[in-house]
Amino acid sequence: MESLLSVFYVMLFAAVIFTVEAAWLWWQARHGGSARRIARRLQLMAGKGEGAERISILKQRRYAASPLLERWLRQVPQLAALDRLLLQSGRNWQVGGFLGAWLSFSLTACLLLAMLGLPVLPLLLAIALAIGAPLMLLFHARAARLKHILEQLPDTSDFLARALRAGHSFANVLQMAGHELPEPTGSEFRACYEEINYGAPMNEALHNLALRIPLTDLRYLVIAVLIQRESGGNLAELLGNISRMTRARLKLVAQVRVLSAEGRFSAWILTLLPVCVIAVMSVTNHKYISVLWTDPSGQRLLWYSACAVVVGVIWMRATIRIRV
Repeated sequence: MESLLSVFYVMLFAAVIFTVEAAWLWWQARHGGSARRIARRLQLMAGKGEGAERISILKQRRYAASPLLERWLRQVPQLAALDRLLLQSGRNWQVGGFLGAWLSFSLTACLLLAMLGLPVLPLLLAIALAIGAPLMLLFHARAARLKHILEQLPDTSDFLARALRAGHSFANVLQMAGHELPEPTGSEFRACYEEINYGAPMNEALHNLALRIPLTDLRYLVIAVLIQRESGGNLAELLGNISRMTRARLKLVAQVRVLSAEGRFSAWILTLLPVCVIAVMSVTNHKYISVLWTDPSGQRLLWYSACAVVVGVIWMRATIRIRV
């Protein structure tokens, strides 16, 4: 009898637990946070309710893996430019991870530099370089990737033109380009086709492509496609013309770089020469050169020299930088 009573109590306890769990699941499905978000998205997509706006079906880039950090970072509008820079650089980084690594590197570099006991002016310059180094590397990665895409763009235009002449639709041409073209151009066209395949309009997908690759020649290609879709015309011939124009411009850019190589080399020498001389003399004759940062007059001379070097770099850069 006691064993049957124990079984009854166990079954009663299990029934109560299952009832509470079922009630909790029902409440979450009807009135929970996820249910409210789904209902709100359905209302907005149907154009109902206040504040109805267009809902994108594409997955947005996350700023951080943590939902709490994601909400905090989303409240800073300026971080959208950093996220766009990370996207254009081709690095699979998130804004939160990059900011954390940047802060950790900057703090570590500042502590190490402070422990070296450098004079004030070299210490400030070294700290500024340490803080700006991650961002400079990111800009360098972005520039290198965009340059690679620009060099591949004439072949990309020829590939699109040949595929269109073969009778393929433009969406199929984008799919073929995503699988046949080399990286990094292939991945960008593959992402554009996937957006169209998921239901995004062709115009929006091409605008996103131009946003990810801010190159003038690629924007010409996007504009040609958009105009052809609205007014008609021979798109294959337009793409062929863009290919020839891009090749001619790249050839002219190469000629300009050859002609301005002497000026760029002189700019590097004149910029690095004072720094190298100070470094060498600090090792060979430290007592002689240390007057520049121990004496007030020497400190003023250092500041004047640094300003003169910066002005000279800006002047020579404006002189030898020729936009084509």
